[in-house]
Amino acid sequence: MAAPLYTTASGLLFHAGKILILTVGLPARGKTHISRALERYLRWMGVKTQVVSLGDYRRKTLGGTKKLPPDYFTLGEKSPETMALRKMVSDGCEKLIEDFFEAGGQVVIYDANNGSRTTRQALAEKYDKQGIHVIILESVCDNKEIIETNIRNVKISSPDYRGWDPDKAVEDYYGRIRDREKSYETVEETTWPFIRIINVGEKIMVNNIRGYLQSRIVFFLMNIHNRPRMIYFARSGQSLIEHSYKADSDLSPAGWEYAERLKEFVVERRAKSLEQRGFDPNDRRLVIWTSTRRRAHHTAWPFLTPTHSTSIPQQLPLAAAAPPQSAVARNVVTTDEAGELTETKATADSSLKVKVIEKTQMSEINPGVWDGLTPDQARKFYSEEWARFVKDPYAFRAPRAESYHDLSVRLEPILIELEREKEDLLIIGHSSVIRCLLAYLIGLPASEIPAIEIARGDLLEVVPTSYGVHSQAFHFWDGPGRRGEGVDGDGDQEEGEVGKSRRDETNFYENYAEDTKGKKRMTAMDIGFLSPSMREGGEGAMADGT
Repeated sequence: MAAPLYTTASGLLFHAGKILILTVGLPARGKTHISRALERYLRWMGVKTQVVSLGDYRRKTLGGTKKLPPDYFTLGEKSPETMALRKMVSDGCEKLIEDFFEAGGQVVIYDANNGSRTTRQALAEKYDKQGIHVIILESVCDNKEIIETNIRNVKISSPDYRGWDPDKAVEDYYGRIRDREKSYETVEETTWPFIRIINVGEKIMVNNIRGYLQSRIVFFLMNIHNRPRMIYFARSGQSLIEHSYKADSDLSPAGWEYAERLKEFVVERRAKSLEQRGFDPNDRRLVIWTSTRRRAHHTAWPFLTPTHSTSIPQQLPLAAAAPPQSAVARNVVTTDEAGELTETKATADSSLKVKVIEKTQMSEINPGVWDGLTPDQARKFYSEEWARFVKDPYAFRAPRAESYHDLSVRLEPILIELEREKEDLLIIGHSSVIRCLLAYLIGLPASEIPAIEIARGDLLEVVPTSYGVHSQAFHFWDGPGRRGEGVDGDGDQEEGEVGKSRRDETNFYENYAEDTKGKKRMTAMDIGFLSPSMREGGEGAMADGT
């Protein structure tokens, strides 16, 4: 579920108390990936959560590997200087944990090796005496491919190995792992609740987990993985009746053109990204999620046909806006892993490996009685409701409508499937739905969800990493419907407005960020710079795909 709208006197939710999660595992076993993913999910639930990383703290305090004493990571006797440095780092991390709890935090994930049974027992006893629930989270990995990938993609790109030759950095890190293996003690004690994850989600073991929040943590960890993948977001094409929620209208002629262009650009961009990462695009399948609304799943139809140009009539009456013949596909009704009936469209002659799934939970936000109204009309006829809407657009629910909070709750099963999906994923959706999913992945607060501007014609690329996500936005479409212009209820434009951008204000509840004046907008460029990977020094970009 999304962040609850209620508060408690203590600030703690679900009657769960304070929880300290101690990660245990050898280096390059996915502990950081698991910690950051869990932090993101718990924050989405409204739980005040923080990851305290011993490695990050050590790098900020002491610097990279070259600045450390030579015996810092080795076994055996250590110099007094090294012992003092190691104690300073561990004490500093414990101080961060205590400060966060004192400030009202509820869950801390202590991301460290904690490979010594004596060390983790001492930590657990210390915080147990303070009334904090302790959970041991062990990550075990015997898959050499996962370890090698983790070292090359994450570890040697850290500040520890800045300026190193990649092969020498890998060799040095393997040496560090071999030293740790000699003294590592796997979790066998049953004094504390523990969770053991094998090969980052391949298998999970649980002991003595109690309560709702602890159970939600286990449920989430059962669905994660660290397989490299890319997630794309794009709005559906322009429909014949843009301003009506009740009218499940089909794509307009411009909408069909948009769908064809979207396919071309996604195929081109995805192939380029995969090749840069050393993957063959022909070996990987693209999964496409859409809602059950016509304009959404029809936007995906070109992906199921061979790549070639399609002639689309420029002028069609409303009743005759049929899809191009190349976009017709046969339908196969299947049942997904959750037991939900889905419709998968497939074609026998498509050269692209694609699976399209329609999901009912991904329908746009319901505007209720505000359906088809402009902001001025809503302000005039529903003045009290409008005042509450402007004050809190995330939590406010118009009469017989959904709030963004309601939508976020509805989308929680989609978030879990998003974590579980191992293939490259393209989500063709409505702007309100994309806002919620992006806010979850990037870690934006709930209050900012309605202000994220999702322009039709922009492709958002999100790449999950161990430390968060890396996001970029690419522009590929300037035709009708980019920001709500082109088609209104009558299919006409005002005099002097032909060919110019014009917003569809009658759909403002769905397109709040785009159509409501005077409000802060979170653009695609902002999203790139707000992603966790950007805050840690990466680069975000708005690229032009034309």
